[in-house]
Amino acid sequence: MAEHDRYVKALIELHSGLDRQGPGDNDFSKFIIEQIPALPPDPRIADLGCGAGAGTLILAENFHSRIKAVDFSREFLDQLSARARQKGLEDCIEIIECDIGNLGWGAGTLDLIWSEGAAYNITFKGALDAWRPLLADNGIAVISEMNYFSANVSGTVTEFMQNAYPGIKTESGNVDLINASGFEVLGVHRLPSKAWWDNYYEPLREKINTIESPGDSVIQSVISETLEEMELFKQYGDEYGYTYYVMRAS
Repeated sequence: MAEHDRYVKALIELHSGLDRQGPGDNDFSKFIIEQIPALPPDPRIADLGCGAGAGTLILAENFHSRIKAVDFSREFLDQLSARARQKGLEDCIEIIECDIGNLGWGAGTLDLIWSEGAAYNITFKGALDAWRPLLADNGIAVISEMNYFSANVSGTVTEFMQNAYPGIKTESGNVDLINASGFEVLGVHRLPSKAWWDNYYEPLREKINTIESPGDSVIQSVISETLEEMELFKQYGDEYGYTYYVMRAS
């Protein structure tokens, strides 16, 4: 197995079984949904980079419409399927295993695109360019993106991001990208730091404590990077984080 594939496999292993594969919060997601303008009856919705489906399930419960749940990981999608069955929502969710940057769907076939913490995989601009054509006239996209909260960021943070996410921008920089990509910005909402700890980092730390792979250098490397990331956020979480951008196809 190639080194990159082993690394991805280790990441999936580390996050498997968790409610969320990244920072987020159910109440915050519901708040964001309340900011969305009225959608057509039986709206066509896709959750892109859905992971194990925390957002997908909220969308299904809220809109009572069929949701396209897209992720590259069959393991996460299987976990979503199980959770949907437990909630009686399996008929509301269409599981799709594919690359979120190469969906192959027709133009204007979606009324709402939802994506939490996944756009960075194809870059924020790449996501905007790839997904804008999929939206119907006045269609809505909700995309969360890691960004700096100002242009004044500590050197420790910028040094870390050079390796972790070299494409990171400020919120204002992302708003400029949105406006230049055929969208109108309707809302900019920062995910509270509490959501990072309560719903992601603490469950992730508990999972790390259960992993016993002393001979597996890849999983140990992933764990080390994850703990470093936690420590960075503990010290500098007021300088960067996820922002949810609500936008309309213009």
